[in-house]
Amino acid sequence: MTRELPVWRSLLYVPVNVDKFVDKAHTRGADAIQLDLEDSVPPAQKEHARTLVEKAAAKVRRSGADVVVRINQPLAIAVRDLEHSIMPDVDGIACTKIDSASHVRLLDELVTELEEKRGMMVGHTKFITMIETADAYTRINEIPRASPRVVAMNIGGEDFALDCGMQPDDDVLLHPKQRMIIAARAAGVMPLGFIGTVADFSDWDRFRQMVRRSRRFGFDGAACIHPGQVKIVNEEYTPSAEEVAYARKVIRLDEEAAAAGRGSFQIDGKMIDIPVVVRAQNLLRRYEAIRRRESKTLAAAEKS
Repeated sequence: MTRELPVWRSLLYVPVNVDKFVDKAHTRGADAIQLDLEDSVPPAQKEHARTLVEKAAAKVRRSGADVVVRINQPLAIAVRDLEHSIMPDVDGIACTKIDSASHVRLLDELVTELEEKRGMMVGHTKFITMIETADAYTRINEIPRASPRVVAMNIGGEDFALDCGMQPDDDVLLHPKQRMIIAARAAGVMPLGFIGTVADFSDWDRFRQMVRRSRRFGFDGAACIHPGQVKIVNEEYTPSAEEVAYARKVIRLDEEAAAAGRGSFQIDGKMIDIPVVVRAQNLLRRYEAIRRRESKTLAAAEKS
């Protein structure tokens, strides 16, 4: 199925119950703010935290960021989270510990009912499906196809490694993450995440190299747990000026070759054929979508 995907290079986690983080979130430059109701909120505060979503969502989107709410599992808690999270100011739900396509469809049904009840356009609320168990991983092809609301998928590295009896090291998680990227692309949704860990922000140069490597593997965006990560993630998940210039050159020379009746051509001694041209077209579409996102954000910031 064809889906219109948002531009979410960076998704900054913000505990919805910590005012000082909520108040500053709109200044961080993230494409999306993830208001967290899950791991960063202690169990005793969860009931109160979900009542804060409406005001927090309006605050954090002031500079044009989209808003995603990360909800809890099990289902009884997820339902209460959704009741406080489905509103025009919330663009998506990060669905934790998804275990099957039927789980996604059940959440879809609940959200549809809430959207209808609140006079919203059905389908407004998008889903990020989070794979965090070995059992869910065995159904990784089905899960992102279960609902047109699904626009992205990731692997929750720490929880997934724990469930599999693994260490959450880069090389240990490399294969599962690559498999997730392929499943996401096959389903037409965004693969989110990093090849390495998001938890270490002690060395920004090393973090940048890890993000750059992650984009080479096919990730489109990732969650950020520290505001300092946002700028780097935005830059590294955006095509560089050199990449854009090369893509434009490929497309121009392809048009010239087609006009001359040739199906391939060379650039600097390298054969350029259809896959290279399509890759260039995809890169330019991505670049233009990012430019539109940045223009929208700039306009919103000036207005606020």
